[in-house]
Amino acid sequence: MSDSKTHKDLEIWQRGIDFVSRVYEMTKRYPRDEEYGLKAQMRRAAVSYPSNIAEGAARSSKREYIQFLYIALGSLSEVETQLLIAEKLGYVKPTDLLSEATALRRMTLNLIRYMKQEESGA
Repeated sequence: MSDSKTHKDLEIWQRGIDFVSRVYEMTKRYPRDEEYGLKAQMRRAAVSYPSNIAEGAARSSKREYIQFLYIALGSLSEVETQLLIAEKLGYVKPTDLLSEATALRRMTLNLIRYMKQEESGA
């Protein structure tokens, strides 16, 4: 990323923020006894995705940035798993959040690939 651009200019960060909002909205309907369980865990993992993209973009090296993108992918995998659990428990009906998570995964992997090529000078 050039000096004039920040993580806020990245489509994956912007869509990640929207994803977080949708996760928060969906988890409002979870049972009260999930307040400190699945609901809280899911929200933390969702918030972690764009947060790690932002933190990585602020780092001084591409290698560090790539590492934070991998951490973001891990958080996204957590949310996907938690969405499937929530569906299985009957808290939510199948949702398009899973397809959005898949799209975010693809975009993040493409950014990682691009960053690695840039880092190696290819």
